[in-house]
Amino acid sequence: MFLGHFGLGLGAKRAASGVSLGALFMAAQFADLLWPTLVLLGIERVDVVAGVTAVTPLDFVSYPYSHSLLALAVWGVLCGVIYHVAFRSPIAAGVVLGLLVVSHWVLDVITHRPDMPLTVGGGTRLGFGLWDSVPGTLAAEFLIFLGGLAIYSRATVPRDRIGSIGLWSLVAFLVVVYTASIFGPPPPDARTVAGSAEAMWLLVVWGFWVDRHRTASRR
Repeated sequence: MFLGHFGLGLGAKRAASGVSLGALFMAAQFADLLWPTLVLLGIERVDVVAGVTAVTPLDFVSYPYSHSLLALAVWGVLCGVIYHVAFRSPIAAGVVLGLLVVSHWVLDVITHRPDMPLTVGGGTRLGFGLWDSVPGTLAAEFLIFLGGLAIYSRATVPRDRIGSIGLWSLVAFLVVVYTASIFGPPPPDARTVAGSAEAMWLLVVWGFWVDRHRTASRR
């Protein structure tokens, strides 16, 4: 899942109004921000296999440190505690961030083949295989994404033109990138996949930038 994770980040603004959208994006996409670095270091592995699913040619061979339920639970606690201590934020804000980190596993289990590990060293893997259906995947992704966007756009209002233009250009960019990833040509190899995935950090920065130009709604 891709858009769905960003949708949860957008929607979480209602529950954590004092947390920047960039931080919410970082938590919701923590697994996919960590994963490419681990692949490039040879710690985790992905292969490009045409036809492995209808949606993506990526075969996630091993990614226990970034995508197992146990690892994400630990990462979630660490992220929540670090944010709470570093920014002296309410405990609730740290809890929201921690839950967003873990939510990545839940959404990925819905879409992935049975390749989502429960633990770091165990062999149990889960996945409901929604990626075998392009229409089903698109419906789920856009439902979550548009729902989160609706919540965020009601929870905040733009301070200036950047607050409006920045948000909608981000939305358009995410939709274009996601659509291209499904209907475009497959990547040539795993290192190219991981290298391009590092650019996702720019979306986190974009989230911080947009949120600085928006303020909480009084509705």
